[in-house]
Amino acid sequence: MSIRLSRRAALISSAVAASGAALPATGWAQTSADTRTDEEIAAAADAWVQRCMTAWPEQPAVSLALVRDGKTVLAKGYGVRRQGKAEPADEHTLFAIASNSKNVTAACLAILVDEGKVKWDEPIRTYLPGFTLSDPMVGERITVRDTLSHRAGFGLGAGDLLFWPNSDRTRAEVLAQAAFVPIEDGFREDYHYCNLMFVVAGAVIEKVSGLSWEDFVQTRIFDKVGMGESVPLARLADPKKSALPHGRVGPPLRYQGAMTQIAESIVEVWNWDSAAAAGGICASAHDWAKWIAVRLNDGKLADGTRLFSEAAAREMYKPNIVVSSSNGPTAALPNRAVASTYAMGLQVQDYRGERLATHGGGSPGGISATVLIPGRKIGFSVFTNAEESFLLRALRSGLSDIAMNKVDVDWIADSKRIEAEGTEKSLKAAVEIDAKQAAGAAPSMPLEAYAGTWRDPWYGDIVIEPKTEGRGRNRKSGLWLRFTHTPALQGWLEPYDGETFRTRFPDKREEDAFITFSIATAKPATATVKGVSPDIDFSYDYQDLRLTRI
Repeated sequence: MSIRLSRRAALISSAVAASGAALPATGWAQTSADTRTDEEIAAAADAWVQRCMTAWPEQPAVSLALVRDGKTVLAKGYGVRRQGKAEPADEHTLFAIASNSKNVTAACLAILVDEGKVKWDEPIRTYLPGFTLSDPMVGERITVRDTLSHRAGFGLGAGDLLFWPNSDRTRAEVLAQAAFVPIEDGFREDYHYCNLMFVVAGAVIEKVSGLSWEDFVQTRIFDKVGMGESVPLARLADPKKSALPHGRVGPPLRYQGAMTQIAESIVEVWNWDSAAAAGGICASAHDWAKWIAVRLNDGKLADGTRLFSEAAAREMYKPNIVVSSSNGPTAALPNRAVASTYAMGLQVQDYRGERLATHGGGSPGGISATVLIPGRKIGFSVFTNAEESFLLRALRSGLSDIAMNKVDVDWIADSKRIEAEGTEKSLKAAVEIDAKQAAGAAPSMPLEAYAGTWRDPWYGDIVIEPKTEGRGRNRKSGLWLRFTHTPALQGWLEPYDGETFRTRFPDKREEDAFITFSIATAKPATATVKGVSPDIDFSYDYQDLRLTRI
């Protein structure tokens, strides 16, 4: 896949490396004494963020939280909440933190484990009787730990179209449809990032506690930690206090073109009520610093009481599946991990001989990262309100090095180089896509033959119907496609090449798709779908759709 996948870049923080290596046989390297003061580290971090903002001048806002030994040494906002407006971001500005929410969901379950109400390795069916998946064996055996570890066997982003982009489905409906999402890999064999199983984990929290996921997070996490500014659901985020979403919507394709504000609120493009346990939280740097302190203190709160036990904290750091592996650092890649793994709601890897626990988050119009260095009792978060994945890469890597006092790579120059290579490939691909359509063969049948209701077992119905709009020279006729549970995914369906058509969604924030029909008994009977752009976000899991005319 393209190196310009914004959310993948945000969510997968380790270097992609050749497989075959194992975890180091020895323990993590001992950290040398760091004699720098908090003020010196904060000043270096502040200067680095400002350098990165200068290097990516179209980035509207960034926020930084930096914690050391339980103390917030820096919480600050940079830039503006809204492009072109004098609305400065500060440490109290809310950002959509998306999948950084996952380690909060894991902590909710840790609390329930401490209370004896949940067991990490108990099957989900113990708490949700009747739960099943498309592979009945997996549905029977999958445990709480599995749902938090991306090892159930689903493909990357499988089932995300149930809630991405904004869907009309409830949590109960998403949970019910999970039973039909295809499983493409072996159970517990490989890592595949899967939001859907965090929805299942959220359902366990609700069933066992008797509280909604958001009420549990509010009362058992936010209230106890003192996170009074953060909200568990995007619809609760006041737009006047929020960093509004920005992105590049073309031309020629999504993630290309000029930076644009893409919504007047976070919830307009990121309403994940039905998948809140996978990515619902909006937080400020001020608040998230407190959460980082709790994680670095293994569950101990500022007043000395505990949110969750030290044993639960260790369990949440424990690797459950290998993400990637390599032969380790090189002169060109001093940060390359021997092994990157996923634990529960956190990715855990070696970095320059020490242990890092990290996570990223990606929503339309914003990407973010949290980095914990437990051996040094230091950690930080970076939240942004645009989809600049290489800015985030430079920020995350540079700040990690500052935190570890091992600054020897110009991450801005390195990220700019990779970004330029990706841009060149993306623009070339866009030209080739349009050229192929211009030279494409005509469909074998009249357009009306492709109209009808097309059903996928897990998503539901996609309707294709003849449509005419406008008058005179502006009159247009053709096929109109509509994803019935996803309001943003509707638009013209154009002939592309033979039995392959492509969408033209008027909402340019969304990703277009190719639909290829198969002819049987003199009419189209089945169809498959895939994204048009090579840079498509993985949550548009069009490739998992298997459409049949009904």
